[in-house]
Amino acid sequence: MTVSYVCGTLSRMERTANLLGALGLALHDRVATVVAEASGRSVVDSAAVNAVGHSPGASVGFVATVLGLTHAGAVRVIDRLERDGLLERRDGVDGRTLGLHLTPAGSRIWRRQLTARARLLDELVAGLPPRDRTALDGLLDQLLDALTTDVAGAEHTCRLCDERSCPQQACPVTLAVEP
Repeated sequence: MTVSYVCGTLSRMERTANLLGALGLALHDRVATVVAEASGRSVVDSAAVNAVGHSPGASVGFVATVLGLTHAGAVRVIDRLERDGLLERRDGVDGRTLGLHLTPAGSRIWRRQLTARARLLDELVAGLPPRDRTALDGLLDQLLDALTTDVAGAEHTCRLCDERSCPQQACPVTLAVEP
């Protein structure tokens, strides 16, 4: 089957791929907007808060991986969040490193941004019949598995995820990179 457009004719697969691309961008934009509005921070700051919220005691290196930044870039983000009272550095597990922890203010922002993201995504799928949601869940597992090629990419993909909704043992992104 083909669909005619002003620019020409697309096969069903090309159309599906194009729709997927449009959905990906639209979702990215909407999630970025609601998270930034809920947190009052940039998306990068919000992702750092999320990483530390899910992994108390995380290292600067871990946050850099999640954010897709250099170590120096992550330090600048962490310095800003620390200066603004959202996270703090504490002695790490080995005495040589520092672990990052959310402050009470950082925890409040973290909860707000997770709630805003969940509300947006829940509203998006709420109109789908249960059977379609189940089918979509399976398709999303397959697509995320196909997109995930390494641990750093996996951490970056899930930078705004609510890991409580998708625990590590069931996360298609985590499972794609585990041996």
